[in-house]
Amino acid sequence: MRPGTGRGPGEASPGKPGRGSVCEVTARSAVPVAAADPLSQVAAIPGVGDAATAARASVDTLLRHRILRRRSAEVTAEASLRAARASAALEGHDVPLDVLRAHLSDQLPAGEVAGEAAVGPTGSGGPTGSGGPAAGTDAENLGVTLGTVRLYAELGTLAPAWERAPRQALARMHLLAGRGLLPDTVLGRPRTAGSDAVAGGRAAAAAGGSAAAGGSAAARGGAAARGGEPVFAGGLSLPTVSALEMSARLDGLTAVLTAPTAAPAIVVAAVVHGELLAIRPFGALDGIIARAAARLVLISRGLDPKALVATDVGHLELDRPAGGTGDDGGDEQAGAYSTALAAYLAGGPDGVGTWVRHCATAVGLAARESLAVCEALSRG
Repeated sequence: MRPGTGRGPGEASPGKPGRGSVCEVTARSAVPVAAADPLSQVAAIPGVGDAATAARASVDTLLRHRILRRRSAEVTAEASLRAARASAALEGHDVPLDVLRAHLSDQLPAGEVAGEAAVGPTGSGGPTGSGGPAAGTDAENLGVTLGTVRLYAELGTLAPAWERAPRQALARMHLLAGRGLLPDTVLGRPRTAGSDAVAGGRAAAAAGGSAAAGGSAAARGGAAARGGEPVFAGGLSLPTVSALEMSARLDGLTAVLTAPTAAPAIVVAAVVHGELLAIRPFGALDGIIARAAARLVLISRGLDPKALVATDVGHLELDRPAGGTGDDGGDEQAGAYSTALAAYLAGGPDGVGTWVRHCATAVGLAARESLAVCEALSRG
């Protein structure tokens, strides 16, 4: 099977699948769906196949650009930088691209490209050098964004691990994104009932005005919070999923990802993205990890092997508030990212289909963003 068609699913985890899980799309019971190829059933939802085909056509147009014969590494670096910034912005940490680029340039030897350097060597605790955050930029927002840049710079190296052992790859991703932001004791470790209780106590203390007990916003969950729940761009507050249900659904997702599927890579990426957002496996920086995992699916399954598509730029474009600039050329409205995610969380074929079609539209927009980067390089 050709990698770009997507390799995925298998069977559901033991026990009743959580609301909105991929298992629920195909069966509202605990019956294993190994033989049913659940991701292919998602791809068969009306409108999903056409949306995935259109998105793939946009990616193929990008991949044919002549500049990629000589300067593909530069496009990859720039796409990764833009995608990482957009992902952090969706998480509530919006740092303008020019500010981020200026900060990164300050940390580089003369002549290097900002995007290529990301945040310094793998495993570093933050930006290299002695300089602090750029003037006028909130230190926490910059820290989360730099961590996301570091993660996105390393995604390509995680593809083999992702295909073989997705949970291990997710742990590594969380470590890369959270180092210097979160305690070492939680990096790369899925949450448990015990850690949820501790986090709940910190959120309650923070709500009561105890900054010392609450720690940084990044340590409490990354996104802005409302009543202890993460709130993403568009105002969507994610419901709580218990650590027990999270673990069962993460096992089910892993089984799905390591079994064969005929579903397109775009469909697989959308399901991974939505499910990780729904279950919040780490309790901190989960939106960033979910979007990075979706991008990794597109890389590992051959749709975008050189990571040229600035994936999350498309999501941010669709989630712009009313009055934002730009036109996606489709029917998406402002706040579409949050609206589509809410549909996924509601479950059922209609909700999941809405989410996957949205993700496909975002991939198409992201490919256009990267195409514009190619054109800019062509003009010198």
